[in-house]
Amino acid sequence: MNYLSSMKSPSSPINFQCGAVMKNSFMLAPLTNQQSHEDGRLSEDELHWLSLRAKGQFGLVMTCASHVQEVGKGFPGQLGIFSDALMPGHKTLVESIQKYGSLAVLQLHHAGMRSPHEVIEGSPVCPSVNAELGARALSLKEVEQLRDDFISAAIRSQKCGYDGVEVHGAHGYILTQFLSAEINFRTDYYGGSLENRARLMFEIVDGIREACGNQFLVGVRLSPEKFGMDLLEIKQVCQQLIDGGKIDFLDISLWDSFKQPEEEQHQHLSLLEHFTNLDLKQVKLTVAGKIGSGKDVQRILDAGVDFVTIGRSAILHHDFPVKVMENPDFVPVATPVTKAHLRKEGLGEAFIDYMAKWPGFVET
Repeated sequence: MNYLSSMKSPSSPINFQCGAVMKNSFMLAPLTNQQSHEDGRLSEDELHWLSLRAKGQFGLVMTCASHVQEVGKGFPGQLGIFSDALMPGHKTLVESIQKYGSLAVLQLHHAGMRSPHEVIEGSPVCPSVNAELGARALSLKEVEQLRDDFISAAIRSQKCGYDGVEVHGAHGYILTQFLSAEINFRTDYYGGSLENRARLMFEIVDGIREACGNQFLVGVRLSPEKFGMDLLEIKQVCQQLIDGGKIDFLDISLWDSFKQPEEEQHQHLSLLEHFTNLDLKQVKLTVAGKIGSGKDVQRILDAGVDFVTIGRSAILHHDFPVKVMENPDFVPVATPVTKAHLRKEGLGEAFIDYMAKWPGFVET
């Protein structure tokens, strides 16, 4: 077969084992945007930002990290899913995303020790005491409540009409904290061995699948480096998630999809290859990290990834998928960009202010 004819097209649909169909290979990354209400309710600005990405033909539109407990809030203006009182906003959001033919997926999140003191009442929580961040250790009963609250949030999401959820186990948030041997010093069955440190993640995934059924899309986000993550341990967790048959997709946040692993002993493969070499079976793989142009998208798909997760370029162009599908050589507008450009692309003022903190992104 000719190489060019064998390349996967970004416009190819993705068929998940749960039965959901994603109309192309573009997922909107779950992006912190700080523009909803402080009590967790959806704002008009966040509704507009996400709806415009669905209109721009992202096959899957994922919300920002949405906290499953009030104490798990990770940033100002975070969209919450911890209470039934928040459901009306989510129902509106779901309808607005799905009317453009996109899958609507909510990311379940808890910041743990990374909850800033100024956005929560009391101390942040962690698997173990963390004096540096002023975080207290969760009791066993509280760990079990945390598990149940992740599952309840998934049930709430399904009732709102979401096509599925993603469990956020990346970026140093609470499930990463449990996975990390550098952070988790528990002596019960949620600490110690990798099996114990990963137990909470598996209990959440199993509980969501049992409660929400086999037609509900379930994904897990993991990151293999930083925050005490061990590459081989994360690969082992990934393979166990795949073999367990309870998830539909893995979302691996690589920070940079084209780099080598930080640890020299693992540099016989690129960081990406460590994950494309997993026995994925029926589970779909997506990765995030510096996938900025049309050529980047094709390179990642050709490497064996099922669909791409787009962050920065999705902020710059609400219709990034359309631009790439029409022009495989598409390159986003150069940064820094004006605030007027970002307003045109559907960002509210709070989101623009947040992006201004990214070096070289917004004109000053």
